[in-house]
Amino acid sequence: MPHRLDLPADFRWGASTAAYQIEGAVDEDGRGPSVWDVFAARPGAVRDGHTGRVACDHYHRYAEDIALMRGLGLDGYRFSIAWPRIQATGSGPANQAGLAFYDRLVDALLEAGITPLPTLFHWDLPQALEDGGGWLARDTAYRFAEYAEIVADRLGDRVPAWITLNEPFVHMVFGYALGIHAPGRALMLDALPAAHHQLLGHGLAAAVLRERGREVLIANNLTPVWPASDTPADLAAAEAYDALHNRLFTDPLLLGRYPDLSAYGVGEDLGGSVRPGDLGLIAGPGPGLDGLGVNYYNPTRIAAPAEPGGLPFAEAEIEGVPRTAFGWPVVPDGLRELLVGLRERYGAALPPITITENGCSVADEPGPDGTVHDQRRIDYLAGHLDALGAAVAQGVDVRGYFTWSLLDNYEWAEGFNQRFGLVHVDFTTQRRTPKSSYAWYRELIAVHRAGQGR
Repeated sequence: MPHRLDLPADFRWGASTAAYQIEGAVDEDGRGPSVWDVFAARPGAVRDGHTGRVACDHYHRYAEDIALMRGLGLDGYRFSIAWPRIQATGSGPANQAGLAFYDRLVDALLEAGITPLPTLFHWDLPQALEDGGGWLARDTAYRFAEYAEIVADRLGDRVPAWITLNEPFVHMVFGYALGIHAPGRALMLDALPAAHHQLLGHGLAAAVLRERGREVLIANNLTPVWPASDTPADLAAAEAYDALHNRLFTDPLLLGRYPDLSAYGVGEDLGGSVRPGDLGLIAGPGPGLDGLGVNYYNPTRIAAPAEPGGLPFAEAEIEGVPRTAFGWPVVPDGLRELLVGLRERYGAALPPITITENGCSVADEPGPDGTVHDQRRIDYLAGHLDALGAAVAQGVDVRGYFTWSLLDNYEWAEGFNQRFGLVHVDFTTQRRTPKSSYAWYRELIAVHRAGQGR
């Protein structure tokens, strides 16, 4: 039985997914190709050649998946809207069939008593926009605002809060700097314009949403940065990494400026990308964010580089801790450290926080009795929720927790080889099987809702 968590009585419980990872139906109802459709078709780009063409077939099975959410007792569901389903080429008139799907999804969620929390961009850029430069092109930020306006005008009467971007750091680094995610461009530091243009797109879209009276969040992947030692070289390397991973995508939103990136040989204009007035658009008037979404998976240990002339840091191993099936270190208290650190860094500028992703990959399959016993996932979630509770006890304003993920899904460059879900998906038959963690999470929510919260 889940133990009692000392969290506010109105704390919100949810689960998260993303469009390309679960929807499938990539050629149906006017959807255009995304960068992930094109990237996944490239030989060797994705493990085992897997694609999201069918994924979890959520496009056709969303009612079944909402029934699973209702069975959990979720307060909210974080999903993403596929931009190519709304505008096949990323610009021009709306595709009404695509909007109708999200109409049906939102209405079904509300009927089930679940608040929808849509993310406008979770990495599936329309390929036509990528052909024009993608997030390296300033124009993409303006196309993003137009897309946000279309969706907000259709769904905004039923959706009180929106997330603009998911993990812009990961998308910039994996997609544009290293080339291991779509669109597969390996530009290293020349990828930095993708940081600024994503944030500019956020600011422009946030203005659209706020004009309509909606709340605005962004979901940032954040990590505590641990220097490998207390030597000046390792401390400087950790500071440089923290500026790139954490502060590059948070300081402009909350402080109205970019962090010092001189360790990378980059000035305040990010290589000429930043124009007068841009930072004001990104930060927005007053508090530019109504909430900060935090995606947490693990800390990062950083050392000085072995050789000069490259990046000003090197990643070092975190030893002596368990690891997920993905090989990520499991450090629950890193979540408390991260949240307390955000409050200390940003003070009154820090808006309320929602944990928008937290979860782990486990190599789990149904046993002889048909049950998926995933005790490692239960232990992971319990430890991280304890850490979250400790952060709240230290005064951090955390309003909700959305675990990653509701379903086993298409895990990007890993294809179907990493399972994060509370629900097991047989990708051949599409059969859904709730795991032991599903029952555990359901009970945790029920205990809290029964009055165990403070």
